[in-house]
Amino acid sequence: MSISHIVTPLDSATLDSKDQYVFYHQKVDFALKELIVGVQQNGLCTPQEIIFFKQYCDLLLYSIEAMRVKYMYDEEDNMKVDVTDSGFPNYLEFRYLYNDLSLRNNYLDKLKDVSVLQDEFLDQLLRKKEPVRRDKLFQAASIVYYTSVEQQYIFNRFVQGKIIKAPENSEAKFMTSWSFYDVSLNRPFVCFMYFDYDGNDPHKEKEEIYDALKTVADRKMNMDTMAYGIDKRLKNVFPKHFKRIDIGAFHNVFAKDDNDLTHTILEAIGKKEIPLESYALSLKIHEVFPGGTFKEGGYFSKQTLQNWSTPVKQGYVFAPHRIIQLLYNKNPEIMNKLAKPPFQIADFNFKKQKNT
Repeated sequence: MSISHIVTPLDSATLDSKDQYVFYHQKVDFALKELIVGVQQNGLCTPQEIIFFKQYCDLLLYSIEAMRVKYMYDEEDNMKVDVTDSGFPNYLEFRYLYNDLSLRNNYLDKLKDVSVLQDEFLDQLLRKKEPVRRDKLFQAASIVYYTSVEQQYIFNRFVQGKIIKAPENSEAKFMTSWSFYDVSLNRPFVCFMYFDYDGNDPHKEKEEIYDALKTVADRKMNMDTMAYGIDKRLKNVFPKHFKRIDIGAFHNVFAKDDNDLTHTILEAIGKKEIPLESYALSLKIHEVFPGGTFKEGGYFSKQTLQNWSTPVKQGYVFAPHRIIQLLYNKNPEIMNKLAKPPFQIADFNFKKQKNT
């Protein structure tokens, strides 16, 4: 394990009340769904890429919803949100979920029968006219969690997509996708590789391809370095285009990072210039393409590799109209360097969302 894989919860803020849980989970759910629509409407991905992008975001949303159920009435543990440059849950939360669900049967055997718990709820509410105790609510939430959450849908540190034929007019014959949650940044990334193959069917070597991607491209790094590493490991695969989408930071009241956009939003919330629900989402797309070849290795083991272009880096911001105005007023130098003007998305209305 490299240093970049070391995870610590120290740079995390703790959600320690029911109201905070409800507010945070509804907010991140709303923002990610707005982001999916915004990426599609503004043509930042091809139609095929959008399908994969949505699938990975759905896994992320599913996992965050599982966290909501798990922690809602838990008095011993609290969910941690990254405060460095993310705004998303700390990676350890995803690992806890995955490991926890491995012991599903052990926990289910210790939980009360649903019918018994229902009778206790009815007795408390109807006969005693008292609210249900928090420990009973935790038992009910635990039953829902362990009987409904599927381990296979939890967003893991690395999630591999299938190899498919690339769409027409692509720069290569095949494409594949993968996603990872960078354990040092606590942010999700979605990646695409377009490639040709020395043969008819790359599925014959799919395990080697998947292993190379998981080994080389499971964390944020320079795109040309990543491309070189994959190209060198896979002799029959000829990458033609790499694309990586960096989701975040999620600028909102729960983030406490040094990011200028986050600081601007927090300052305005503190002065009551904008509501507590205010948010913005940064998104970065890096791409790299081959240009020429060179040979590497000894006299009897030379390998032809591709030179890679300087990565094309583009930054975007998604935010409601009022926040876009605020960011332009306070951070014009950042906003003017974006690849395109900020994309407008809907305001988050907590009261409205809570009642739906």
